[in-house]
Amino acid sequence: MEMSSSRQVPAPREAVWAALNDPEFLKSCIAGCERIEAIGDHAYRISMVTRIGSIRAKFNGKMQLADLRPPESYTLVFEGEGGMAGFAKGKAEVTLTPDGAGTVLTYAATAQIGGKLAQLGSRLIDAAANKTADGFFSAFAEKLAAGAPDKQAAAPAALQEGTPG
Repeated sequence: MEMSSSRQVPAPREAVWAALNDPEFLKSCIAGCERIEAIGDHAYRISMVTRIGSIRAKFNGKMQLADLRPPESYTLVFEGEGGMAGFAKGKAEVTLTPDGAGTVLTYAATAQIGGKLAQLGSRLIDAAANKTADGFFSAFAEKLAAGAPDKQAAAPAALQEGTPG
């Protein structure tokens, strides 16, 4: 599966970068996300519940940020197991481009899905993935517009500079 899109985010690029590197902020934007826990430098353990068609599953997995170029871009690599439902793994290239007072967030993602989920068909999976992405980006932009940039500006300098922290 492949997905790509660009979204306008009403916040400066540095605030968007800080939010994308804040596990609690991300958790609050992902429907069904139960946990994002740091387990190393730019490495996280994730748990989330999702429903695709008739299959409801709890996925436990890992997410790693790589190729960090603050505040411009990074690569997000992920993998998750959903028990009998199957697995998902892939990566997303994320780029932030200043646009006036805001930022254009562009991503291109590829993913592989196996198990029962793969039997649902690509149209259903693509629709669910697009719905999840739309929900995330809507929540992300709304939370930043509601004043989160002030909070994000106070994020640790290590995150803003891309150094391990």
